[in-house]
Amino acid sequence: MNNPLVDPYIVLTKVYSGGAYLKQALASSPIEPLNRPRTSKICYGVLEKDIYLGYVIAANCRKAPKSAVRLILKIALYMLEFMGKHGYMVADCAVELAKKLGKDGAAGFVNAFLRSYKIPSLPAGGDERLSVSTSSPLWLAKRVRRSYKGEAEAILSAPSQGVCVRFERGEEEYLKGGYVKTPFEHVYIFKNFVRDCGYDAGEYTFQSVGSVAVCSVISPCANLLDACAAPGGKSVLLAKECGHLTSQELHPHRAELIKAYAKRMGADNISVVTGDASVFNQEWEGAFDGVLCDVPCSGSGVINENPDIKLFRREEDIASLTALQQKILSNCARYVKAGGSLYYSTCSILPEENDSAIFNFLQQDSGFELCIPESPLAHKKTKFGLQFLPHISLGAGFFVTKLVRKK
Repeated sequence: MNNPLVDPYIVLTKVYSGGAYLKQALASSPIEPLNRPRTSKICYGVLEKDIYLGYVIAANCRKAPKSAVRLILKIALYMLEFMGKHGYMVADCAVELAKKLGKDGAAGFVNAFLRSYKIPSLPAGGDERLSVSTSSPLWLAKRVRRSYKGEAEAILSAPSQGVCVRFERGEEEYLKGGYVKTPFEHVYIFKNFVRDCGYDAGEYTFQSVGSVAVCSVISPCANLLDACAAPGGKSVLLAKECGHLTSQELHPHRAELIKAYAKRMGADNISVVTGDASVFNQEWEGAFDGVLCDVPCSGSGVINENPDIKLFRREEDIASLTALQQKILSNCARYVKAGGSLYYSTCSILPEENDSAIFNFLQQDSGFELCIPESPLAHKKTKFGLQFLPHISLGAGFFVTKLVRKK
């Protein structure tokens, strides 16, 4: 029998010890096609529940296990507690994996742990309880609880709704099974969706509902700049509404992704430019009817789709991110024509990256006025924009707003 813990262990070692992103680790690991769905489910699940699983391990161990053994226990615990797998099977496979890794001395400990562990009570209350119950970093739990009060647990524990697909044509063929219709035309969420030749033919693409929601507030115009464009989903969708679109990306290899995306989807009115959105380009001064700044951010709104963010994002990153966001917004504002629009968006739920960014910008630049847009996707209207939240917005955590340059 194929040991179901082996492939997840190989993939997750690349994440925990090697610093790889989960999608990269899965793509670079030789996994039998038949086993890939199971392996992917386990890997995503372990990262999603990482803090909770660590809490259970710590409560049942007098001394912290070494990293390899701790990972074996996390995988086994996830399979037992969240997949309902048979206890003896999981314990036997975990012991077998420990021995295969040359850790015969730890095999007995793994066996004893998995056959006798107890689920501990959650911490008494407050931030620590929220952190454990939602398996969120303590710093994030504190910030979300401070900002959203009683909604914090629902926000941090909101699951992914599934795979969001935007169709160009032929969607009827794919709507014979279960799906959720979003408020946007030709955009659906599927619990299970298998990519086929229609993807390569440009019949559909994968794009989050939050990303589509951001695009939906941007007014059609003759000349639009997408200042932080990779991997290109927003550029390709917005190109349908604009005469010409310029997609700027800092990294050359990611700029190539935009070119490939545009070619696949038949978007031939996109120019891809490699450049830094925070550095002034004199040729672009006052040149665009609209500019979208979808800035680098904490990713706190899309953790349910990218659980490795919980491992890699640190609280100290927020200050440097907000400084970069301000720099990009202030720089790109110079590219907007009189009467033109400046759009700011993030995939964050933290007010520091959203409302505060717009407040600070308006304090520094009196040449713009706030013009908060509308959206058919459920959201909260804040003082400075639209905040999409995972528990009310079909799993999406995004922010978007619009500023208009005064004539």
